[in-house]
Amino acid sequence: MSTSDPTARPGLSISGLNISFRNKDGWTSVVRNLGFDIAPGETVAIVGESGSGKSVTALSVLGLLPQQSTRIEGSIRLGDRELLSLSPKDLKALRGNAIAMIFQEPMTSLNPTMCIGEQIAESIIAHRGTSTAEAKAEAIRLMEKVHIPSAARRYGEYPHQFSGGMRQRVMIAIALACKPALLIADEPTTALDVTIQAQVLNLIKELQEEEGMAVLFITHDMGVVAEVADRMVVMYRGDVVEEGATTEIFANSRHPYTKALLSAVPQLGSMSGSNDPQPFDIYDINTGLADEASVLKSTVDMSQILLDVKDLTVRFPVQQTIFGKVTARVHAVENVSLTLARGETLAIVGESGSGKSTTGKLITGLLHPTAGTVEICGKPMRKDTRQSLSRSVQMIFQDPFSSLNPRLTVGRAITEPLRIHKIATEKERDDIAASLLTRVGLSPEIARRYPHEFSGGQRQRICVARTLALKPSVIIADEAVSALDVSVKAQVVNLLLELQQEMQLGFIFISHDMAVVERISHRVAVMYLGEIVEIGPRAAIFSNPVHPYTRRLIEAVPVPDPSRRLDRHKISDSEIRSAVRPGDYVPPARTYREVSPGHLVQDADPEWAA
Repeated sequence: MSTSDPTARPGLSISGLNISFRNKDGWTSVVRNLGFDIAPGETVAIVGESGSGKSVTALSVLGLLPQQSTRIEGSIRLGDRELLSLSPKDLKALRGNAIAMIFQEPMTSLNPTMCIGEQIAESIIAHRGTSTAEAKAEAIRLMEKVHIPSAARRYGEYPHQFSGGMRQRVMIAIALACKPALLIADEPTTALDVTIQAQVLNLIKELQEEEGMAVLFITHDMGVVAEVADRMVVMYRGDVVEEGATTEIFANSRHPYTKALLSAVPQLGSMSGSNDPQPFDIYDINTGLADEASVLKSTVDMSQILLDVKDLTVRFPVQQTIFGKVTARVHAVENVSLTLARGETLAIVGESGSGKSTTGKLITGLLHPTAGTVEICGKPMRKDTRQSLSRSVQMIFQDPFSSLNPRLTVGRAITEPLRIHKIATEKERDDIAASLLTRVGLSPEIARRYPHEFSGGQRQRICVARTLALKPSVIIADEAVSALDVSVKAQVVNLLLELQQEMQLGFIFISHDMAVVERISHRVAVMYLGEIVEIGPRAAIFSNPVHPYTRRLIEAVPVPDPSRRLDRHKISDSEIRSAVRPGDYVPPARTYREVSPGHLVQDADPEWAA
């Protein structure tokens, strides 16, 4: 509920805003006739997919768009001040003082060479002119305010020593250092796990109520919008297509694009009564109507086990004496055992640091295990078999922007695995690339073009095509859709399901998006601190989560319904513990119980006792 005073002067007022960028042919309009107000204590969310103009709007408020190549018309007022008429010097004084911003990726926003406390204190000194001692005391107070435990002790620690959630708390502390009238949060939870996301959203709301600041929230996640926003502005390719109270738009959206956005959001519970994965309905952004997906038949063939992992373990030494004795290790993966049948999708879920991605890299041979075995199609993976077996297991990575070489054409990128394994002639490789591009829904003509010419969804399709080049039996998708807009995410998920139907591929789907996991998986494995704490059929895991950690993951998922917001008093501030153990640490023996056929739960550790 908003804490705003409807009679107060708006904290931020935007009217008739038009933004254009210079290009070789003149000017390209990217935002047109935008207008809205945010009152003190109110949260307004700008929502839309990539290219809608959300972040450009936020940067224009801060005066961070390049003056040489940008044309801005209209009005942006903070209280009585017209921001578009301020000098660069005045804007600089305003930033971090009256207006603050939280960015999407805290790891790249923080200076890795400065300790956390000094980065907070630096902002205080710059804007308040306090002494170093006073700034340090205030920085520690702010760290405590954003719920960073042992703030005084952690003042001298560096960003790499903090988890993603804690780093985002540091960014919030820096933003609040000078008690801003307006806080701009640009996708502040996109890179965070679902439990940490809930904590950060709760913290922003709590601090807003204390400080009475206006909040401009930029996001493409409708679940987040439902959780935090009093009002919302829906943008599509630079235009506002709908604006109003969040509850009203969610209950009675009118524009086809808004309807399509809301309908495309995956929701927990949508798979009740279904044992097999099902594709998403694809919504037309011009009509808001769905192209209803066909029901898929089961592809699982339990008689053919593609992957058999037993007691997989990997530990990395992180500290040792000058004599080489290891004094501490990261227990990244501990005694993980799982199987994958032909045509089956096993989802691995858990927070960052739980060992999901490391498990995927061990299975593909990108990392070497400390102990345990991996069998692919009945053949053990060893040093002498790793290269030949790697053809059977391929990986789709999270970021399609960095996983494609910008210097290689699309065709060259797709055929690179064939070239490495010395398969086919150059002409045959070109034919294979054309065929694979067609298979993933792209034109063969794009083979001569470069990755930067394509959208995120198109790039991920190119990555899928490259993955298929070696005709693998198993594909490991490591957060393969988490960086994509909701409609593009649905299209890529549907593509993976189509490929599974046609080729009976086995998928390991690594994700922290529980709603997508429910849609795409046959079975689910929940990992915590390198161990599987619960594994079983997808329907059993979601309808009857037994382990406390599994329940915590599911309960933290924001529901895209403003009338069903999370109970803020039930959101825990705790984060996943460190996997670093003393050098002589011996993990305890774990026991599992079967609560239903195929549904195994680790007997809970004392840390989970109520």
